[in-house]
Amino acid sequence: QVQLAESGGGLVQPGGSLRLSCATSRSLFSIGAMNWYRQAPGKQRELVATISNNGRTNYADSARGRFTISRDNAKNTVYLQMNSLKPEDTAVYYCHTAYIGLGYWGQGTQVTVSS
Repeated sequence: QVQLAESGGGLVQPGGSLRLSCATSRSLFSIGAMNWYRQAPGKQRELVATISNNGRTNYADSARGRFTISRDNAKNTVYLQMNSLKPEDTAVYYCHTAYIGLGYWGQGTQVTVSS
């Protein structure tokens, strides 16, 4: 079993920045790739960014160039640095991973981009 706990969401003005954190209960080396998803009201959950065990990253087109996913193996924590935020980035952001064939989700953290 893996517990994931997100933090760092909040209210930010357009053009601002936030850094989300996802703390895991297991070593990052023992679990699969770490993913950030988001879900806006009335929309499907979408994959935003992924970081593999070897540090390889991948981004949705909407995030590329503005968001950066990273990991701190010593702290068992994954981050999502979000810059140049737009109102359309407003959503609940979830951390996700897989472990022994099962998927695990955090509780989510709300990001609201508004003036």
